[in-house]
Amino acid sequence: MAIMLQAEDLNVYYGQIHALHGVSFSVEEDEIVALIGANGAGKSTTLKTLSGILHSKTGSITFMGENITRTETHKLASKGLAHVPEGRRVFLQMTVRENLEMGAYSRPKGEIKDSLDDVFQRFPRLKHRKDQIAGTLSGGEQQMLAMGRALMSKPKLLMLDEPSMGLAPILVQQIFDIIKELHEAGTTILLVEQNAEMALKIANRAYVLESGRVSLSGTGKELAESDAIKKAYLGG
Repeated sequence: MAIMLQAEDLNVYYGQIHALHGVSFSVEEDEIVALIGANGAGKSTTLKTLSGILHSKTGSITFMGENITRTETHKLASKGLAHVPEGRRVFLQMTVRENLEMGAYSRPKGEIKDSLDDVFQRFPRLKHRKDQIAGTLSGGEQQMLAMGRALMSKPKLLMLDEPSMGLAPILVQQIFDIIKELHEAGTTILLVEQNAEMALKIANRAYVLESGRVSLSGTGKELAESDAIKKAYLGG
């Protein structure tokens, strides 16, 4: 498989705080790659750096063979990179449909209806609530909306930041089922998730971040069976 995303030697700072220390990893086409680790390990910072919200002092980010290290955030969607941020961040005063249409800002207008139909087919609950104000949706529905909005840009790589956060267990399972369905339909996924057990079950490969450094990597199965991972993250 070809490498879709390559991050090399990322060093990111918040003021004087050194948040990422030489982080390097790759995502191949058609993979689910998980970044797992404790709260504050640098997982969200990594995704923000990939999507241009933060910038690394060193190294490079290559996507689909193109160096995007200094590419502005709003230009990445048209290149096929979509980021669903932690906390969902939907437009609370806008309707479900308006939120979804915002996700298609980089697409030709003639393609938006077909994309809406695709999202409504994947998320029937959103179709039933298409004229509802997003701020009145449940947490699970807002997560579906955030994912649907990202899918409106027809991404080649979908980056998901803590999609299960704050959701009831039954909704967590639904969200992970949707992630698997998206992957099976051909979307490459980079998943940041504190629920290591769920993430490793569906990941082809995974990286463990500790204090802003990659401490371990391997297949999802290898890491799930690792004694160190079981002790640190799986309650084993």
